[in-house]
Amino acid sequence: MEFSPELRPRVLSGEITVTVRLWRNARVRVGGRYRIGPAEIEVDAVELLPFALIDETDLQHTGETDREALRRRTAHAGAVHDDTLVYRIEFHLVDELG
Repeated sequence: MEFSPELRPRVLSGEITVTVRLWRNARVRVGGRYRIGPAEIEVDAVELLPFALIDETDLQHTGETDREALRRRTAHAGAVHDDTLVYRIEFHLVDELG
């Protein structure tokens, strides 16, 4: 799983624990571990839901300042409207790799 360069330090610090993706199919699985620079994250939950259901708590955990910023970041693969189905992915930092 890729993260924008400006978000990576906050993913690696454990501050960001939710991401929202506009994918045709899930590209990660619950329990899967994915390398992010010098560390790994483990996926805790994957949900397909309308963008409108991303709540304020999720928004805080994505590292975005507001819903429209999250919408713009998610929309790199196509337009995101409130009814657009997106993947909400919750994860945690596992550890630093040696």
